[in-house]
Amino acid sequence: MSNYLRERNYDGGWFDPFNDSFFNNLFYGESQKNIMKTDVIERDNEYEFIVEMPGVKKEEVKIELHDGNLIVSYEIKNDEKKDDYIIRERKYYSASRSYYVGKGYKEEDIKAEFVDGILHITVPKEVKKQEKKYITIA
Repeated sequence: MSNYLRERNYDGGWFDPFNDSFFNNLFYGESQKNIMKTDVIERDNEYEFIVEMPGVKKEEVKIELHDGNLIVSYEIKNDEKKDDYIIRERKYYSASRSYYVGKGYKEEDIKAEFVDGILHITVPKEVKKQEKKYITIA
């Protein structure tokens, strides 16, 4: 995972296709670029993902591990029933972001904590390898 994260720091000249505002605005819109800003810290034995999720409650966050990808998502539903709205844009919204951590991890290897709109996810650097088990012949 370390090499993968370092390779994402593109410094290849005047055009960076992964960080070009034209393409970001075209496909995601201006509002999408600030959703779930993430810092990744490398420590001796683990990586820590720090994900900003302002206005999101712990109960609205879901983390899943699928095929080497750590998928963080949230869904907010505002079910207030009031008829005096002129404009209502906050009824429902959701977001999802995926981080490649590598294959071989299990859900119990990854730890997560949510405090004050900040999600902290800890992923160990090495996956615990299973010992070979042999079947006893009777």
